[in-house]
Amino acid sequence: MSALVFEDAEWDFDLLDKAFNAVEDIALNDLELDIFPNQIEIISSEQMLDAYSAHGMPLMYNHWSFGKVFAREETMYQKGYTGLAYEIVINSVPCISFLMEENTMTMQTLVMAHACFGHNHFFKNNYLFRQWTDAEGILDYLGFAKRYIATCEEKYGLAEVEAILDSAHAIMDQGVFRYQRPPRLSEAEQLERVRARLAHDEATFNDLWRTLPKKEGEEGGTPETMTPVEEMVAEDQERMKLPEENLLYFLEKHSPVLRPWQREIVRIVRNVAQYFYPQKQTKVMNEGCATFVHHYIMHEMHRRGQISDGALLEFLHSHSSVIFQPGFDDKRYSGFNPYALGFAMMEDIKRMCENPTDEDKDWFPDLAGKGNWREELKYAWANFRDESFIQQYLSPKVMRDLRLFSIYDKSEDPNYIVSAIHDETGFRKVRNTLAQMYDIGRLEPNLQVVEANVRGDRKLHLQHIMNGSIPLDEKQKEKVLFHIERLWGHEVDFSAVDAGEQAA
Repeated sequence: MSALVFEDAEWDFDLLDKAFNAVEDIALNDLELDIFPNQIEIISSEQMLDAYSAHGMPLMYNHWSFGKVFAREETMYQKGYTGLAYEIVINSVPCISFLMEENTMTMQTLVMAHACFGHNHFFKNNYLFRQWTDAEGILDYLGFAKRYIATCEEKYGLAEVEAILDSAHAIMDQGVFRYQRPPRLSEAEQLERVRARLAHDEATFNDLWRTLPKKEGEEGGTPETMTPVEEMVAEDQERMKLPEENLLYFLEKHSPVLRPWQREIVRIVRNVAQYFYPQKQTKVMNEGCATFVHHYIMHEMHRRGQISDGALLEFLHSHSSVIFQPGFDDKRYSGFNPYALGFAMMEDIKRMCENPTDEDKDWFPDLAGKGNWREELKYAWANFRDESFIQQYLSPKVMRDLRLFSIYDKSEDPNYIVSAIHDETGFRKVRNTLAQMYDIGRLEPNLQVVEANVRGDRKLHLQHIMNGSIPLDEKQKEKVLFHIERLWGHEVDFSAVDAGEQAA
């Protein structure tokens, strides 16, 4: 009797179950992964495109931008310019993995190993996801968001809701807590607060109250009882805890013009942005972890006689395409392939633990020859993000294999200068330069609310803290300021300062 889990390309649900059990045995008992419960959904190519357009989420509110992405991706796919992902996986409990129905049985096995165990383990264990997301409550919260925004569209009109969503989406990248912890509430607790808050706001809000003068003894009373202007401004800044890095949070809490339902929509967009924030910082590690896991599991299944030589070759063909890294002078080059870099580093950690060289012992004395590569990889997956992972684990061997070099670019000089190559003197320079490319603080503008005159002309002052004296694109800046002014309701002032000057 054959020990093969499957023998041809066709799949059915019994075969999927059999393959899943074989993959699970290796993932849990050999690699010793720690995962959320799994839920697998089989979807069509159109459903996969639909998931693409809504950030890969199974539940999402409606917005025209999602339809725009769907139309573009569908056209590219139908014309053969692009392919579709074999899977999409959701950081939730249970961990939901969408598998394409067009996949062969080999590919279904690969993506179950990749998504259901590789990504799943990373979501559950990496410190950024544990600190910044609530996997158990996200689906309930998205369900609430979808229903709430649909209700607002019926009650206040599609155009009104769309305008708030447009502006909130425009500053979504600046709508996250980067340097301080967000409120530590579960999604269920947030939902309870939402219901109570909305009921109170709707019961007490009356727009006419804003037009009435203040009485003596109330906040902002008569000139005789008011504190000096400077003191009041300072009190306001303290109350609003300025400067504030999270623009959506500030606007949600302090905008003079937003209605309660509009504040809730801004809060929804802010929570969605925060949910995705860890994924932006762990692309190399997350994909590297999942790729390493599927590579190990597929080879182990072949070693055990559970998949055929033909299935292994089909897997290797797909795997090689996934980790392909074009050279810098290749027309296909568009930056570093996170699958290629992540997988190369994971494999290298395993090699250094088992068969270190003298060079490895010099560079990684605490890692080289340690033997237990499973524990070392799980430690790395749990405790680093892309930037720090590269700083800690990128070896001279990987830098040579990928033929890395560093370029120095000064805006006033007509030529680039190769400042370091993959030799003994250049390794640290190359490693530092590569790590900085994954520093979220360098990739996204640091915009902060530094002043808000809530008692006078209501002017809001934003400051861009430039990294390396790099200013914002003027056209993009004007578009973003338009959306901030819409949410604030009054004039928005803008200035830029270099990070070094601000520190001084």
